[in-house]
Amino acid sequence: MSVIEVKASQSYKVHIGRGLLGRCGDMTAEVINPCRIAIVSDDNVFPLYGETVKSSLESAGFTVSCYVFPHGEQSKSHDNLLKLYGFLAEESFTRSDCIAALGGGVTGDLAGFAAASYLRGIDYVQIPTSLLAQVDSSVGGKTAVDIPAGKNLVGAFKQPRLVLADIDTLGTLPDEFFHDGMGEVVKYGMIWSEKLFELLESGDVKSHLEDIVSSCVDIKREVVETDEFDKGLRMILNFGHTLGHSIEKTQNFCGLSHGMAVAVGMYMITKAAEKNGIIAEPISDRLRRCLETNHLPWSVDIPAETLFANSVNDKKRFSDDINIIICKTIGKAEIVKMPVTEYKKLITD
Repeated sequence: MSVIEVKASQSYKVHIGRGLLGRCGDMTAEVINPCRIAIVSDDNVFPLYGETVKSSLESAGFTVSCYVFPHGEQSKSHDNLLKLYGFLAEESFTRSDCIAALGGGVTGDLAGFAAASYLRGIDYVQIPTSLLAQVDSSVGGKTAVDIPAGKNLVGAFKQPRLVLADIDTLGTLPDEFFHDGMGEVVKYGMIWSEKLFELLESGDVKSHLEDIVSSCVDIKREVVETDEFDKGLRMILNFGHTLGHSIEKTQNFCGLSHGMAVAVGMYMITKAAEKNGIIAEPISDRLRRCLETNHLPWSVDIPAETLFANSVNDKKRFSDDINIIICKTIGKAEIVKMPVTEYKKLITD
């Protein structure tokens, strides 16, 4: 098992290994005194792991309630958030109680934002069961819900008290969800580690899962410790996301999943930067081959004008400028500030 400590405004440990779900109660009790705890999960994940987690928490002295919602990005909404608030109120949760987010990125974002805002903040733990959540969204304290204007536009920074990434849960993921998570894994190789990228190019991923998850989490730890609140370096974690979020929004969150959309976004911005002379070393073909090797798309049938229009509300926009993340070489990302008009030309030419 690997243990990585994230030293943010609230420090916490990320445990990465096998068999952690059955031990989650005792591990949670080491950082949170036994209290009321709400397991928040979706109707795909809870039938698989809910009873194991509930039993472990109860054995450690927690009083457990369970909130299960319909799976999918559409549930990361204010309507579902309000239902979760109502559930916590009906269960008489107080500021000394907590939440356990059991599931993928949607669950972690929703439960984390509820924890950040209910009673002005209660503790929560992340128990990510998808590859995407284990390598990325469960770590770093970003929580949010979507609104019609865009993805993750309403949220808060709220660090968890503990993250438990059980590698065994990845064995039950359908291929489409595993491949989706690989979009974020490729991102980490592109922005930080050519060594990781070379492993992904080989296609030999499943025999190195614990190492891959640990590598991604350690990269995110370093970035978050440097820039917890996303004002500088942390922006590089959004490589591919400006266009990726635009794709998701254009398809009403019913088309490409997040990791798939990010994969397309990474390729599109890299290819556009090459075409416009921002990148001197051609790397888009190598990125495309890596995406294909890991069953990820690199194109989408959406007009460039539409993608631009649906991306200008991105969180990386400041007044008339927008920060675009570009990898000029594999393993190193840069924040490139440009006027929105120049960004439009970059995307639509």
